[in-house]
Amino acid sequence: MPVRDDPWPEGTPNWVDAQVDDVRTAAEFYAALFGWDIQDAGPGAGGYHMAFLDGSVVAGIGPKPENAGPMPSVWSTYIAVDDADATAAKITEAGGSLMMPPFDVMEQGRMTVAFDAAGAAFGLWQSKAHHGIARYNEPGCVSWNELHTRDYQKSRDFYSQVFGYTYTDLDGGDAFTYATIERATDSQTVGGISHDTSLAEGMPNYWLTWFSVADTDATLEQARELGAGVLFPAADSPFGRMAVLQGAQGEVFGIIQPPAAPGGETTQA
Repeated sequence: MPVRDDPWPEGTPNWVDAQVDDVRTAAEFYAALFGWDIQDAGPGAGGYHMAFLDGSVVAGIGPKPENAGPMPSVWSTYIAVDDADATAAKITEAGGSLMMPPFDVMEQGRMTVAFDAAGAAFGLWQSKAHHGIARYNEPGCVSWNELHTRDYQKSRDFYSQVFGYTYTDLDGGDAFTYATIERATDSQTVGGISHDTSLAEGMPNYWLTWFSVADTDATLEQARELGAGVLFPAADSPFGRMAVLQGAQGEVFGIIQPPAAPGGETTQA
């Protein structure tokens, strides 16, 4: 099973967390859905909780920022950086903005939350004691992060300028416009970007977190029973059987069952 105990290379989505109104209720929901062991991060963490699977950290759940004003519950994607302050400067130079200046999270790392030039929110994480996701690409773990944007070229240009990303366009014909994201350090694919023309007026561009599951249909039904909504029902794709859900507090996330490999085993991205 994929486990990593070292810092992620710069430009890699290396952490996800949910900001919600009721952390305890969210913890119960995801513990039941994904089998997570969710623990309070301790004094000084402001009510932030860490989710573990088989002893490895996989995600976080925390309260919404104080004095941030009305905001929806969301899953946020964080991108690994070697120097949060230097990358924050690149963000503003590229037309983005910062929710707050970079700051230290105890001895765990240094971070900020930013908006790209087209308004999508994302985080930066410069690891110290906490490197980010330790277990991935298996049921109950993150398997993919993708940007949904109505401002496709503007978004591509922003992330190229800030992180040095390059892109590989997929041939979707008239059905979709999509590209994979390759990080600058080694051209490894680390995510995707979708030209999402279905975004409703007033809805911001956003990063979507996908979690791998063993059975999409069974997980979808369990999520319904736990109070989740279904935004896109289960459907097959070349990448696996997938669905998009809305958690009990309104946060949006995807689930995907990787396609079966020869011999009946499932493959992981």
